[in-house]
Amino acid sequence: MNRTACDIEIGFSLGSNLGDRKNHLTAAKERILDEPHGRLAAQSSLYETEPVGVKAEYHNMDFINAVMIVESRLPVECWLHRLAAIEKELGRRRSGDRFAPRTMDVDILYAGNSCIDSDGLTIPHPRWSARRFVVAPLAEVRPDLILPGMEY
Repeated sequence: MNRTACDIEIGFSLGSNLGDRKNHLTAAKERILDEPHGRLAAQSSLYETEPVGVKAEYHNMDFINAVMIVESRLPVECWLHRLAAIEKELGRRRSGDRFAPRTMDVDILYAGNSCIDSDGLTIPHPRWSARRFVVAPLAEVRPDLILPGMEY
């Protein structure tokens, strides 16, 4: 797919700390790219990181994280629903503990120059800059990126 004026760049953060972590990230990437209205623009290396905010019994369950950048004309709200389905397909089970281990976690980091704060969707992701597991891979693929709302 060639980029058109209707396409926006969307940044996704992928992470897994259960099971075959690398395979989960590969499977998520493939499913994201199965979308007919998306094209891979960039992807980071894999980063092994310690879990953040977890209960003591999960401290030894390191994540593998990556960032992928997709150019798409699909509205970001549609991506939110598609990503939840991908997580579920890859075995994610949500519980009351939002920091519980998971086979797959995919977050939308940004979507072009959009600033969105609605039910279940905040763009840019409100905690992206405080998370090394997002900042390092994002800086690898988009070192000059300035997200909407960033203040200096």
